[in-house]
Amino acid sequence: MGRQLSALDLLPHADLREKLVELVLYGQPAGLDAETVVQFQHLRIALEDKAVEDVQIVVFGGGTGLSNLIGGDSRIETWARKPFVGLKEFFPQTRAIVCVTDDGGSTGELQKDLPLIALGDIRHVLLSSIQSARLQTLYGLTLSQAVDVVSALSSLFNYRFNQRPDTATTLVGQTGVDLQCLPLLMGEALAGLVALLFTDPRLSPTLSRPHCLGNLILAAAIYAEIPQEITNDELMTGRELLAAPLSRGLGALSTILGAGEQAVFPCTSTQAQLSVLYSNGVQVIGEYKSGYAQRGYPVEHVFVEFCQEPHVDSDVLDAIAQADILIMAPGSLYSSLIPIFQVPGLAQAVRKNQRALKILVSNLWVQAGETDLSMGDVERKFHVSDLLRAYDRNIPGGTKDLFEQVLCLSLKDVPASVLQRYAVEGKVPIYLDREKVRAQGFTPIECGIFSRTALAEHGVIQHGPNHLAKVIKTLWAVFDHFPSLEQGSIYNEALVDESVWGSRIRAERPTSRYRLIEQRLIDLSIEVSGCTAAPELTDRIQRMVKAILWRHPDIPLTHLESVRGIVCVEQELWRRNQKWDSIFSYYDPEDGLIRIREDQLQQEQTFEVAFLVALGQSLLGNYARHKEMKPLKIDNVTLGKVYHLHLRPVIQRTCWFNDQELSRYLELTRMLPVKSDPSHFTRLINGDEGFTPPGMLMGLNYAWYLDNRFASHVEYKMAVMKIAPSSLIPEQVKMLGRRQQLITFFREVVFRKGQSGK
Repeated sequence: MGRQLSALDLLPHADLREKLVELVLYGQPAGLDAETVVQFQHLRIALEDKAVEDVQIVVFGGGTGLSNLIGGDSRIETWARKPFVGLKEFFPQTRAIVCVTDDGGSTGELQKDLPLIALGDIRHVLLSSIQSARLQTLYGLTLSQAVDVVSALSSLFNYRFNQRPDTATTLVGQTGVDLQCLPLLMGEALAGLVALLFTDPRLSPTLSRPHCLGNLILAAAIYAEIPQEITNDELMTGRELLAAPLSRGLGALSTILGAGEQAVFPCTSTQAQLSVLYSNGVQVIGEYKSGYAQRGYPVEHVFVEFCQEPHVDSDVLDAIAQADILIMAPGSLYSSLIPIFQVPGLAQAVRKNQRALKILVSNLWVQAGETDLSMGDVERKFHVSDLLRAYDRNIPGGTKDLFEQVLCLSLKDVPASVLQRYAVEGKVPIYLDREKVRAQGFTPIECGIFSRTALAEHGVIQHGPNHLAKVIKTLWAVFDHFPSLEQGSIYNEALVDESVWGSRIRAERPTSRYRLIEQRLIDLSIEVSGCTAAPELTDRIQRMVKAILWRHPDIPLTHLESVRGIVCVEQELWRRNQKWDSIFSYYDPEDGLIRIREDQLQQEQTFEVAFLVALGQSLLGNYARHKEMKPLKIDNVTLGKVYHLHLRPVIQRTCWFNDQELSRYLELTRMLPVKSDPSHFTRLINGDEGFTPPGMLMGLNYAWYLDNRFASHVEYKMAVMKIAPSSLIPEQVKMLGRRQQLITFFREVVFRKGQSGK
């Protein structure tokens, strides 16, 4: 007999979950008979009315993706008009676990003064977690009044300032918010926290930097729990001094705002930094930096480096253990979920909860610098299977038992005109390759999870908080009634090896580094053509150098050991030979000064290139005793030139590299040692070919490694690494090998990363 059809067969899709999601989001198909329509209406109502007030949800993620899923993107101006949306309104027992590796904007500025984890994403998610029912119950408000309160909180927390305010009253006044219009207890608490910024000497320095006020209020809430006699220096060394106040302060503020005491958790209370390794071998530090990087190569691995043994609050682990639903929110692939699950114990806690429904919400669009290239094939764009492979490659123990279902955007629901416009702008969706995802052991759920409102009002495609909440509620109903649909396995800790990762306790505390930078620059002389620079110019150059060293935490401050100062040379006095390059800076080993032509100071990026190239050169110090270029003639025919480099004796050198490292570098630049004299290196230059001496090449590679927007000459040379090597062209294979070895040298020796790092 043939299979009998049911009414559900009239719904699109083959998977029961996708059918029911389609029904809840869009209703039954047109053209059905009255009896079937009534059946579908009853089923839809039953799914929508399912009681979920006591269902406990834990959502993992970073800033925008996580907050949007929980309650809408609280950073956009229009959010406060309709703040009570998303998971928090469908599932009141929703909690968020937030990534804390951000180092840009106000968060980065805050870490110059305070030894705190990144607070920006926590602020973002905390605002989005405020619930209408909690606000109304806590303060006796109507729904309209609750919306007004959230609107005021949004203005207060998202207000940014660039100049130090005189008083707490002045600062609050600049936001346009009257704290007296808030519920009495809330207004008094917030006024007290803003006042603490001015009265607590540990917090006061933060007011002199550009900040988002919400981040400072969060910091004040934490410091309110720390006795004032405990200094920031003591907080930097005592892990136990910060963990408990962080939990109490965040919990108290969450309660006051109407989000609930345990609405938002940081994934760890320990400061951490993101380190990104690209497939070409370059490894750099910084989440913000990786976000705007245009390396042209896929990300191979990301690592979280902690400032000390990472601490996870027991409430975080309890929340995961008790959760009925565990959700991985969309967000930046390498700087959202992966850093969370590199915190020791968190991935294991998720795996141990075998009774929960586990869902990954896939990103919608490729992201420059992260998901614009595939590790499997750099010529094509990112697919959902690539996303899953990236998680599997970068999470300790892989993706096993972290999630079973993957929510993906259904492109058939997106207007073709929108996709076409996005394509013109260079925005491409992450395509669902359904069969590959299934082969990886996951169930893809394809549905219309984007916001129609955002599309209509702003012309953008982004996850719709209510759409996602409805989808998750539907999936929970199916999971609750048909658990056999899931293919989860019994967790076996022996099968998931996380030990190979361990805790990477290598990161320097940002606050400590900033202090060391300031101390080092005190001794840095600033001159203009041999004369002491005017105070205004000195201050400007010092600010720019300080910003460069802060922006590139990869630079060990020991790289500055040979630099005594900076000299700005007037253009008409610039005497350096530019035959081989157009770099208007260099390091002079005779006096330890970096010389920069004055026109390079006009733009900060131009100055940054000039400074980094010269700083790279300074690592070689006074390594060269003598350099000369001699013509190469045979039978009176000039065939080219030979560059001769004679090294100083080791005992006379002021070089950052030891003798073995220096020789290795010179050979990588194709300088050949003379067998009879190990201090003599040569390089043959054919005909009229150009030549980049080892010192300049060191500077160019140094700048390129830190940010490949700089030193385009080197980027051109490195492009050979994007070409598949061919055995038909042996020289290409050799060239590729040299480039890879040079990058390895810079990673392991110059910037001291990897097993061989000092």
